Amino acid sequence: MWVLLRGAYPLRILLPLRGVWMGRRGLPRSLVPGSSRRRYRKEALPALEIPVLPLTTTEIRQYLRAHGIPFQDGYSCLRAPSPFVGSSEPKDQTSAATSFSLFIDKTTGRFLCMTSLAEGSWEDFQASVEGRGDGAKEGALLTEAPEAKDIEEIRRIWDRAIPLWELPDPEEAQLARMMFGLTKVTDETLRRFSVRYLRPARSLVFPWFSPRDLGLRGLKLLGAEGQGDGVHYMETTIPRPGAYHNLFGLPLISRRDVEVVLTSRELDSLALNQSTGLPTLALPRGTICLPPALLPYLEQFRRIVFWLGDDLRSWEAAKLFARKLNSKRCSLVRPGDQQPRPLEAMNQGLNLSRILRTALPAWHKSIVSFQQLREEVLGEISNVEQAAGVPWSRFPDLNRLLKGHRKGELTVFTGPTGSGKTTFISEYALDLCTQGVNTLWGSFEISNVRLARVMLTQFAMGRLEQQLDKYEEWADRFEDLPLYFMTFHGQQSIRSVIDTMQHAVYVYDVCHVVIDNLQFMMGHEQLSTDRIAAQDYIVGAFRKFATDNSCHVTLVIHPRKEDDDKELQTASIFGSAKASQEADNVLILQDRKLVTGPGKRYLQVSKNRFDGDVGVFPLEFNKNSLTFSIPPKSKARLKKIKDDNGLVAKKPSSGKKGAMPQNSETYSGQGPNPYQSETSKPS
Repeated sequence: MWVLLRGAYPLRILLPLRGVWMGRRGLPRSLVPGSSRRRYRKEALPALEIPVLPLTTTEIRQYLRAHGIPFQDGYSCLRAPSPFVGSSEPKDQTSAATSFSLFIDKTTGRFLCMTSLAEGSWEDFQASVEGRGDGAKEGALLTEAPEAKDIEEIRRIWDRAIPLWELPDPEEAQLARMMFGLTKVTDETLRRFSVRYLRPARSLVFPWFSPRDLGLRGLKLLGAEGQGDGVHYMETTIPRPGAYHNLFGLPLISRRDVEVVLTSRELDSLALNQSTGLPTLALPRGTICLPPALLPYLEQFRRIVFWLGDDLRSWEAAKLFARKLNSKRCSLVRPGDQQPRPLEAMNQGLNLSRILRTALPAWHKSIVSFQQLREEVLGEISNVEQAAGVPWSRFPDLNRLLKGHRKGELTVFTGPTGSGKTTFISEYALDLCTQGVNTLWGSFEISNVRLARVMLTQFAMGRLEQQLDKYEEWADRFEDLPLYFMTFHGQQSIRSVIDTMQHAVYVYDVCHVVIDNLQFMMGHEQLSTDRIAAQDYIVGAFRKFATDNSCHVTLVIHPRKEDDDKELQTASIFGSAKASQEADNVLILQDRKLVTGPGKRYLQVSKNRFDGDVGVFPLEFNKNSLTFSIPPKSKARLKKIKDDNGLVAKKPSSGKKGAMPQNSETYSGQGPNPYQSETSKPS
């Protein structure tokens, strides 16, 4: 049950807003029909599927020409006449361009017919053109309608929700407006966007109307709770977030509109539209991703302005989305003290039209001057914590060394065989994924089912074998994470892996890729090729991918054979020195328990290009939860590294500086921190 039902809210206005995604189980039980046990969906375990051979825009154009299909070149899609429009479909004869109702994505080949809402893959389109397939020509590929259970739930909530101005208690209406920052948003604006209020959950209700017949396809519920000096937002979508593709405000867009402002929240769209009169749309999942299925709806606009938020993460997301929509037509509102979120700007009395006029072009030439970069440099200097990246919640000691997880970097991770590399790196990635970092896993050594089982156990912090009655609940929450898996297993070529990663960045806005491990890509290289040269090529390909796509790549590499009584060093990484040279971060899982017994496993950060801090901290494996982040039983301190030749040797003690207990455990972030970071720059 939502915490919103527990009591009244403090009255706060103009407070910083934060949001978090919640699953359907966040709804009050009285609003959820039927049994709590839900049936499995077809994509319960999301796996990344791409064509065997990557598709290019040239190949799409050649195919259309070969079959005599006229087409028009757009920003991110090609437009063509739709084979799914029958004689019974209504047609607008005002313009010849309206007959080109089929949009084909230039990158993936997926199509969408705006008239019939038929959609499918490039192979589906080829089958329909060539008369193959089961009824594809007749439009059997129509967009899937919501499930019957979803339809019932959507209708029940929508019928119980009422407009804010119809609340019987004026004080309740005023309190709701203050909690959502709507004190300056008029009833007319709320009526135009069909926004309602659900009293049992104390939540705003934003509808998703079908662009074809304006039928109700889904809902987003937004709840607010006073939390300290701010307001905590909770979002629930029906259907689930992965299938919720609503551009809020789309029914109000006219065909004559050529400019639009994209926001990350529905509340910001309300404020912008009321203050400027410009067409506004809210992205369904904020700054998390921009699904390619929405690109056809944005093709008509010659100019798109992104105003997503007031932090660096929103700025990075805006630049990523602009590349997907064609940067030459996109502009970005830079976060700043005088340019907060649109709703906050309106409540502060700022001129939103003037802020929009300061939007910067997303596209520039290959060479830039410092004048073009100075604002971004200022942003990093004034927002040091945000520039450091996304912090880990389970590994605070890792935060004190690496400071955070940053886009565009390459992390090399190594450790002895049997030390738990895959188990640790899965929790390392899961930690970030639960904070909204879209993650792609490439596990070539173990199956996806086994990997998902490990991650689910880590997510639930306990074995589900002994509590099967809770499996559905944890599986539902785990399914809502932005987590995807490559379907590769065993040896793979670097080209197919890079193509899959490229596809994931475009379709799912993935910003963290885990490759476990590099050795499984060595077998597909030519036998005559020197293995060291082949590995250098692979590492260079991952380095280039991370930089070009602003995506963090974590690469697991086995160490070369070392004596059991020696600790691993950066030079222990298999291959040449290129891997450690190209990497921004080098992490080593040291496992002294293989020689000295339990209690001697720790993580070493031996390279940190961001600020140079290196060091080690102890780990202790919890077999029940398969985690390395259980709170410690005794205090310990981070060890200091003098240089890259080894660790500072100190005997364990309970009170001396730099001591490490024999049975120490990693701190989880709850309560006072027992590890005091002592780091130094590498000599």
